[in-house]
Amino acid sequence: MDSSVTHFIEIGAAILFAIALIHTFSVKYFAHLAHIQPRHAGIWHLLGEVEVVFGFWALVLVLFVAAFESGEKAVSYVEARDFTEPMFVFAVMVVAGTRPILDVSGGMVRLAARAFPLPSAMASYFVILFFVPLLGSFITEPAAMTLAALMLRNRLFTSQASTRLKYATLGVLFVNISIGGTLTPFAAPPVLMVAAKWNWDIAFMMSEFGWRAAIAVLTNSALATFVFRRELAGLAGSDEPDKPSVPPALIAVHLGFLVAIVVFAHHPAIFIGALLFFLGIATAYEHYQDRLILREALLVAFFLSGLVVLGGMQQWWLQPLLMSMDATQVFYGATALTAFTDNAALTYLGSLVEGLSPDFKSALVAGAVTGGGLTFVANAPNPAGASILKDRFPEGAINPLGLFLGALMPTLVAIFAFRLL
Repeated sequence: MDSSVTHFIEIGAAILFAIALIHTFSVKYFAHLAHIQPRHAGIWHLLGEVEVVFGFWALVLVLFVAAFESGEKAVSYVEARDFTEPMFVFAVMVVAGTRPILDVSGGMVRLAARAFPLPSAMASYFVILFFVPLLGSFITEPAAMTLAALMLRNRLFTSQASTRLKYATLGVLFVNISIGGTLTPFAAPPVLMVAAKWNWDIAFMMSEFGWRAAIAVLTNSALATFVFRRELAGLAGSDEPDKPSVPPALIAVHLGFLVAIVVFAHHPAIFIGALLFFLGIATAYEHYQDRLILREALLVAFFLSGLVVLGGMQQWWLQPLLMSMDATQVFYGATALTAFTDNAALTYLGSLVEGLSPDFKSALVAGAVTGGGLTFVANAPNPAGASILKDRFPEGAINPLGLFLGALMPTLVAIFAFRLL
């Protein structure tokens, strides 16, 4: 390919990536248009779905490559992308969002909440924001995000809860999920990208990241609970209708499928097969199921797939930028850059460079997970949480600026934990 054509396409891809980011910050506007212009509500609702944004602009990029190079090159580029992560997030969301899994998780939360001499809603709020993100280090961050978001939606994000509480909680949740998955080398996408190549095992993760992450998660959860203690004390939570109890054997089967999908997270042929088998069982025992969150999971997979396609052409400017920094600069640089690109993409680019110092490697990953709650695109599980919780926000849309402001203080706590402790 002519180098001038290659560079032209790379510049076009960077511009489209920037437009997609601007679009993510504009979804609230499109959701508003859907209400005031009902004649065209369909297209405005479509453009107002944050999960659609990157998939839409990825399609534009593919058409752009086809127009200025060839259709064959456009198809080859898409086929060269790795869509394992979007497929995995889809599979784990569907299974983790089922009633048997939620019943077990809810029971664990209630049991842990009884240890705190606090009103029920307040204790549950603290445990969901503290315990579930750390659990994500073992069941993966997407699964933890799905569980936490569903529990918050069903228990605390009621009509009584203020919008201020919801945005602050969303910010804490996203930050805690991002850093809470760093106790192990396989749960957080940005860690997963580098752990094998850099020989990071569980012992290293616990000593380098885990204890710092646990302190930050605890601090963020406690601060949010304290700040909103009066409002939380007045929340009664939602009274769910009585449902038939799930047989222990069926719960064990669901847990088995969840474990299998997590264990084979790098083998889509296996975990997609397991998901299809699981869907058959869920249908056979639908009496013990709520609605499967297939639509939400598909939208999130579409979002992440679009990010994979658009992000695949950003290496030409991202990698030189990262490599021009020292360890301190790369920590803060990675924290800032996660507001504009997926944190796993940043660490993957770092893994391509040979001869990095141990301090640089740790700083890159720490910065990437620290900034993982600032925007929808910062961390792969974020769209999953947003998809589940957005109908509890005004006009059914989450304002990206509100998310950024809600995540700002928890992010500062994470910065303190990873750089100053």
